Amino acid sequence: MKIPSSSHIHMLSYLVVLLLLPLLSFSADPDSLQDFCVADQSAISISVNGFPCKPASEVTSDDFFFDGLSKVGDTSNIFGSNVTGGNVLTFPALNTLGISMNRVDFAPGGVNPPHSHPRATESGVVIEGKLLVGFVTTGNVYHSKVLTAGQMFVIPRGLVHFQKNVGVGKALVIAAFNSQLPGAVVLPFTLFASTPSIPDDILTRAFQVEEKVVESIKSKFSS
Repeated sequence: MKIPSSSHIHMLSYLVVLLLLPLLSFSADPDSLQDFCVADQSAISISVNGFPCKPASEVTSDDFFFDGLSKVGDTSNIFGSNVTGGNVLTFPALNTLGISMNRVDFAPGGVNPPHSHPRATESGVVIEGKLLVGFVTTGNVYHSKVLTAGQMFVIPRGLVHFQKNVGVGKALVIAAFNSQLPGAVVLPFTLFASTPSIPDDILTRAFQVEEKVVESIKSKFSS
């Protein structure tokens, strides 16, 4: 019997890896191995992609219900909008389930400023009012549309987007995410109110403005 040479064995190994690569690229997070994992936010423990589970014996029916999105948000701020989060931090039963929702209230003329969600795609429904919704692709293409009650939008994961109330009264949106904690990078705060702050010379070069313009913008977001 002919014994395969080392070069043949290496070649076979390469072929096996090439055959497995497509399977690896299509793999996803494993399904949960329990019915639920209500977050124990008081637990002192190292965790990855979630919180430790509350002991099942301590879980009650109330853990699976949340009324936070029923409350109207306070829009008396510089943007005229308010985001109420229904994520794992406020609704612990969402832990490990990969979903969350937000309520966004708008005063007349209010804006949910340009921002992105690094961990989730967003899908929203206009419940009340008239809203301009827009986002920008990584190729710098701007997509937008004015929506009214009952109409829906989607923002692909990680893309910069915004909403503006262009109606005469209040507006309300309910948004859903495919993450228990989608995160939000709100560009005005990220760029002009970080701690420590981004050096002025970086911002003046990036936006091609004078330093006094950057200082003026920063002063509007200082606490």
